[in-house]
Amino acid sequence: MSGGQDARAEGRPPIVFLSYARADKARAIKLAKAMEAAGLNVWWDTLIEGGAEFAKTIEAAILSCDAVVVAWSTTSVASDWVLDEAARGRELRKLVPVSLDGVEPPMGFRRYHSIDLSGWDGSPDSAEIDRIVRGVAGIAAKEAPEPTATLLRPRVQAPRVSRRRLLFAAGGAAVAGAVGLVAWRRGFHLRFFSASGNTVAVLPFKNLSGDPGQDYFADGLAEEVRATLARDVRLLVMAQASSAQFRDSKEGAETIAEKLGVAYLLSGSVRRAGEVVRVAADLIDGRSGFTRWSQTFERSITDIFAVQSEIATTVAGALVARVDAGDSPGDADAGGSVVPGGTSNVAAFDAYLRGRALYALSVDQASDQAALAQFDAAIAADPRYAAAYAGRARALTAIANYYGEVERRGQLYDAAISSAERAIAIAPDLADAHSTLGLTLFQGRLDARAARVPFERSVQAGSGEATVLARYAQYCARTGRKEQAASAIRRALRLDPLNPLLYRAAGTIEYAARRYADSIPPQRQALARNPKMSLSHAAIGDALFMQGRLDEARAEYRAEPVADLSLSGLAIVEHKLGNAPAARAAMERLVSEVGDRGLYQQGQVQAQWGAKEAAIGTLERARSLGDSGLIYARNDPMLDPLRDDARFQRLLQGIGFE
Repeated sequence: MSGGQDARAEGRPPIVFLSYARADKARAIKLAKAMEAAGLNVWWDTLIEGGAEFAKTIEAAILSCDAVVVAWSTTSVASDWVLDEAARGRELRKLVPVSLDGVEPPMGFRRYHSIDLSGWDGSPDSAEIDRIVRGVAGIAAKEAPEPTATLLRPRVQAPRVSRRRLLFAAGGAAVAGAVGLVAWRRGFHLRFFSASGNTVAVLPFKNLSGDPGQDYFADGLAEEVRATLARDVRLLVMAQASSAQFRDSKEGAETIAEKLGVAYLLSGSVRRAGEVVRVAADLIDGRSGFTRWSQTFERSITDIFAVQSEIATTVAGALVARVDAGDSPGDADAGGSVVPGGTSNVAAFDAYLRGRALYALSVDQASDQAALAQFDAAIAADPRYAAAYAGRARALTAIANYYGEVERRGQLYDAAISSAERAIAIAPDLADAHSTLGLTLFQGRLDARAARVPFERSVQAGSGEATVLARYAQYCARTGRKEQAASAIRRALRLDPLNPLLYRAAGTIEYAARRYADSIPPQRQALARNPKMSLSHAAIGDALFMQGRLDEARAEYRAEPVADLSLSGLAIVEHKLGNAPAARAAMERLVSEVGDRGLYQQGQVQAQWGAKEAAIGTLERARSLGDSGLIYARNDPMLDPLRDDARFQRLLQGIGFE
């Protein structure tokens, strides 16, 4: 069958072959990522001039794909390789030409309209990418369905065909969704289509040491391998939170791969006895369940870094064989015994893994303090361990946010910022350090302007890290950059589709864009995956309140476990319902039980009660004490009664909101 027939039969998104000149590789990478984020499967190569085997691989890929996207440029119009690939795509009637720099296509291709990318901003949600998706869909299927709205996109008055529906026209699928989020308003769960061959999930490694206290080491080693793989731009690597849900699963490899939306699984086991470590790793084909590669390493603990690098490099080589036919070692950033920001000191590595495991527990102040102590121990063993400094910054930020006394918050945030800056100084490409710095500047210093640069740098360096993308998405949402927020959270969920925290983030992003009804389903999914999830009930209550569904909102506020959010919500909704005594009682509890830690919420209540002067005074005091709730102030509808006040406008400007 042809590629288009395969797509209709299998219900998968169309496969696109991307043809470009080697000199345009940087722009081609951006284009490939944008098309993938838009829901296309992209097959692309580096056009190393190789021998017959390379040519056969290219020919097979063009024959099996649904469309050939040829990237014309001043360089590519003179490339024999690009001309040959474009000619083959033209012969097969599957050519979708684009122009990277506005250059005119060569003779023989000028009757095909090229999509001009010379002014493209790199966003997967741009009109240019929409036109590419439409062109691919038009080749893979002759009819597109009726226009519909898509998730995480602003509503517009002019009717617009949904990109996701276009992809389903090509694939013939009956369920709404694509490689990314489904339409929340329909209540469907996130699903993936047949995964492309460069997708992999690293499952938690089993601890066979006989000592449960060594679980942290097995988990940490798996995560280090995952992080090394994620550095390779040619791979799509599932995030840890989703993979970790299959730690003790009895399900078969095919089922797990389908649920995660990946083509391959990497599983392993670790047995540590004294100074000797035995690591077994298996690369499993998610479609067949058969092992494609297996190897056992028995080394001294001092060689553990070489082992994790060897596993990652071998797996990366196996996975990218179909998408890279001869790249030089420097082009793929998966090699080397020490990852950026890493260490070669075993004691430092061990302490760092312990700290990361404790931080991930997120149980109470004691666990976060213990994590901080382990990160400090790692730094003491290796003062140039950038990842440990980044971990220290995260632990300090968490302690300041959740447990720090109001008077000490500033000191804790200053220490966190200093640690993050130290991590960046040591390892300028460590995405997590830039992301942590941006988070702390925004939440701790309440400086939206200063946070922008590290957040932007974090995404440039960590486009394969779900947590980095999610932090960036929420920053963009709070600062009014809706399209960037939507794009980043879609990619984060693609990398980590089972993580309830990301669903909660997706809901808050919809709410910040004032799509209240659309913000509720992702919050429901967060609660379905973690019934004890904090903040989600209050977020649902806020969305219901904004829709005038007051009784339902009250029920959600009552279910919220976080006191300041529960009490402020009840004070607001009871006032709206005309229950003045109940409203006053909730406000009094908010002031007496939460105190100055809930100043932002007190300001929300006062704004909704019509006490504008009191509300602004409370919010000004909140800013003086560094209340991180103020990061929501720019687009919080609860504060709408204050929007026209000059004092409130100065408050927003002081935080750096534009």
